[in-house]
Amino acid sequence: MNHRILGAFLCLAGTLGACSSNSTNETVDMAAAADQSTANPDSATGADLATGTSLSFFITSRKGSGDLGGIAGADAICQQLATAVGAGGKKWAAYLSLAAINGMQAVNARDRIGSGPWYNAKQVKIANDVADLHQQTMGISATTGVDETGATVPVANPNEHDILTGSTAQGMVNGTATCNNWTSANTTDIATVGHYNRAGGGAAPTSWNSAHNTPGCSAAQLNSVGGAGRFYCFATN
Repeated sequence: MNHRILGAFLCLAGTLGACSSNSTNETVDMAAAADQSTANPDSATGADLATGTSLSFFITSRKGSGDLGGIAGADAICQQLATAVGAGGKKWAAYLSLAAINGMQAVNARDRIGSGPWYNAKQVKIANDVADLHQQTMGISATTGVDETGATVPVANPNEHDILTGSTAQGMVNGTATCNNWTSANTTDIATVGHYNRAGGGAAPTSWNSAHNTPGCSAAQLNSVGGAGRFYCFATN
């Protein structure tokens, strides 16, 4: 914004005192604040909020095993990563399903993530709503499936395209393939993963959320089939 133009406008529109030294300082402060509000597109005052295209979806930069500290721990990771890039004013949830085990009720990933629409860190739309997200034409791909900073998740050297979900293609819990509801790094537990780049091997290689199961939940086992313990995060509001 041109600070001189703003100052001149306020002088013409205001009272005689509008061009005093105090008012001039206030004009400059207002202009600086306007410039600052657009500096971070994920800030609460960012210009992108006017069009609803601010960050509301990402793949985690966090890597590790299938032990995420449970679903609460996974949600907290989403919130922390979003906060680090200026999007902590939203409520974030992990796209992870929960099995009906250990006295817990089954929870479907699709029911945890709000209503959309969702945009990645590059302000590219991923999906309009939950139904759209679970269509083949949804927007997660090799170019749009980025982490919270906008960095591309590698698909070679190393390959980390497997994304933890525990879900079917329609976002429902897939049996007990949830790494003991995201509390396990054991070699005897398993998880369902999707391929964010919509390519690879497995029973459904082009599925972003239900490509195949892992051989276990340890970091090494996830790595062995093209994963790194990453998962999807969605803003619910």
